[in-house]
Amino acid sequence: MTDNRGIISSGNNNHFSNNAIGKSAKVLGEAVPPHIGATASGGSGEAEPTATWDIGVVTILSEELRSVVDELDLRRHREPGGLYFYRGSLHTPDSTVRIVATQSQSPGQRSAMAALENLRHHYAPRLWAMVGVGGGIDSERARIGNVIVSTEVVYYEHRKINPNGDVRHRGEHRQSPAPVVHAVNAFFAENGMPAHLRRRRRSRTWEEFDVHPGPIGSGEAVIADGDSEIRQYLKAYHEKVLAVDMEAGGLSQYWQEHSVHGAENPGWIVIRGVSDNADEHKGHAHHELAARNAAHVLRELIPFICSPLS
Repeated sequence: MTDNRGIISSGNNNHFSNNAIGKSAKVLGEAVPPHIGATASGGSGEAEPTATWDIGVVTILSEELRSVVDELDLRRHREPGGLYFYRGSLHTPDSTVRIVATQSQSPGQRSAMAALENLRHHYAPRLWAMVGVGGGIDSERARIGNVIVSTEVVYYEHRKINPNGDVRHRGEHRQSPAPVVHAVNAFFAENGMPAHLRRRRRSRTWEEFDVHPGPIGSGEAVIADGDSEIRQYLKAYHEKVLAVDMEAGGLSQYWQEHSVHGAENPGWIVIRGVSDNADEHKGHAHHELAARNAAHVLRELIPFICSPLS
């Protein structure tokens, strides 16, 4: 018999288990730490502790997070350290999809990137989804209540300001990985272009709206001017830009900078319900409508956007 004295412990990542203390202490076998996700219920069933997290959802406003939580039947979970996430699973014809959602601390690119990092650190999802509201800049397709599904982001914030006041924007254009683009194409091939969806309201009436694919512009500016030079620039840069937001550029940048790592880099998608027309009438009156329509579109897209990554 080995005369061990002291403490024996196995584990990693600051998680210690199978401890033995005292004379002749032994640890038989190597302990496997519990999965970061623990157990979460929601959607169509219970999420298995050891399964992969499939979709990480970032929202910005409370209405957006509440809409995603309600639509996907997610449950609140508090990680050690105080961060809150909402987790659950959804059965599709092909698989069970595990979903985790969070809300950034504030609007804008920087806070969105911090929320993505929190999701990556705790859950390492295989797909990023930014879901919420945006401003429409296409009067025909981006009407209030409609939803824009984007796999292309034009970041418009970089610019040069010349001495005479002339502003020259230097746009950046990024596209989602090919599997995500193919998945979105399949969704519209099966549902029409545009896709016409119906969502049941709490009042048991039906909300009908159209879903369009297309690029969105992203920057730090809140646009509330129908004649804004930013709107004019985006249309000149890419005439098919349908909407604007303040966070998607951060998502595409985060993805770009993490593409150098050896592990598989998640795909990404942006889903924006149109809450205003980015003009002088901009306000909060249609946030709830736009957020719930966007969350519903996420649910409808899940069987498509998860399949290529499985």
